[in-house]
Amino acid sequence: MTSPPTIPVLDLGGLLLVSIQGELPDEAAVDLQNDVTAAVADTGSRGLIIDISSLDMVDSFLARVLAEVAASSRLLAARTVLVGMRPAVAITLVELGLTLPGMDTARTVTEAAASFGVTIERKDRPERGAT
Repeated sequence: MTSPPTIPVLDLGGLLLVSIQGELPDEAAVDLQNDVTAAVADTGSRGLIIDISSLDMVDSFLARVLAEVAASSRLLAARTVLVGMRPAVAITLVELGLTLPGMDTARTVTEAAASFGVTIERKDRPERGAT
């Protein structure tokens, strides 16, 4: 039996970033909930950014887990911002009557970070051979 994928929780110095890169089995979603809540408590982060831009769908179980992550984080004094929701995901959530209470949304990680007063700037790499 293979274990469910582990999703890294990145500490960006006061903000945590979780990027869900593929469909999650229910067991992995529960593990994510536990890992993220522990990371918020351990780091004392003031904010949590969850990137779902790679997901084609969010089912009712994952929506509930995300809402519970936001609720747990809020109790630990961290605000949650969900980023990268695709239009089809938003439509499906509305059609199912699912809401994500306690969670703000943003289009990108950069916008979410800005809502915490953190600026992420793109550093363009110089072209090869340029001096």
